[in-house]
Amino acid sequence: MSQSQSKPRLTTSAMIASIAEEGQETRSAPFGHALVELARQRQNIVGMTADLAKYTDLHIFAQAYPDRFFQMGMAEQLLMGAAGGMAKEGFIPFVTTYAVFATRRAYDFIHQVIAEEHLNVKIAAALPGLTTGYGPSHQATEDMAIMRGIPGMTIIDPCDALDIEQAVPAMAEHNGPVYLRLLRGKVPVVLDKYHYRFEIGKAKLLEDGKDVLIIASGLMTMRALAVAEQLRKENISVAVLHSPTIKPLDEKTILEQAAKPGRLVITAENHTAVGGLSEAVASLLMRKGVHVDFDTIALPDAFLDAGALPTLHDRYGISIAMMIEKIKARLK
Repeated sequence: MSQSQSKPRLTTSAMIASIAEEGQETRSAPFGHALVELARQRQNIVGMTADLAKYTDLHIFAQAYPDRFFQMGMAEQLLMGAAGGMAKEGFIPFVTTYAVFATRRAYDFIHQVIAEEHLNVKIAAALPGLTTGYGPSHQATEDMAIMRGIPGMTIIDPCDALDIEQAVPAMAEHNGPVYLRLLRGKVPVVLDKYHYRFEIGKAKLLEDGKDVLIIASGLMTMRALAVAEQLRKENISVAVLHSPTIKPLDEKTILEQAAKPGRLVITAENHTAVGGLSEAVASLLMRKGVHVDFDTIALPDAFLDAGALPTLHDRYGISIAMMIEKIKARLK
């Protein structure tokens, strides 16, 4: 293939792109700064990574506490095994890598070394779902499905910088392994206006509405709020329930909200429709006998393309515009 015929190379910005809308307030490296603040209060906090400190915001911690930072090289299995050893010695390791490497490459070590012994290892996994344009090798579109099957694993899918900042100390207080889907770099701030407080295992009703209930996690909560605002102008009333913890799920709050009559119930997640928030909610409603008009906004069960994120988000139905289009079509 000649140079003129070759496919264009993706830039680094396409690989690790911002999820902030134009003009949206952001905070830089909320995970790294929150971990530094936590480490000031707790001497047993350590940071570990597999050659990705800069790209998971752990470099902030490394600069503040070089003696408590461990660079394990490109060896995710070793990273998880060493983290388990640290936890056995009384430390609380926060380990970072990309979500694809944590879940696919190091799964057995997480399962056998960390989860089976219920160790206090906190895994912060960057580039969750469709937050990179580099294609299936880097797109962790099935990470929650993989991790949900591990007994005792807590899974957190934060919406914004505030969610991350509050989740970090909550993870340290929680007894047992935790998997956090990490948003890195300049992360939007949207939850501050709702007097929000993160709690493991708790969903929060951010907006109320009589026509549609969107149960969302991660960056899709941010987009659900934008959808609610835009549809309000068309006299469509949308409730938004943020479920930052995928496991354990806040069954009580979800059942209470879903059981309200006359509403279309939609789950929204930056993850394949297989094995994530959508299936967790659908299974809950079925087991409890709650009959609702139900649909999902999620990534397809497929290997996704490489390309620019805005184009990909439109193509796979998780952009604000595509969410609005689907909801209006379902309401007809």
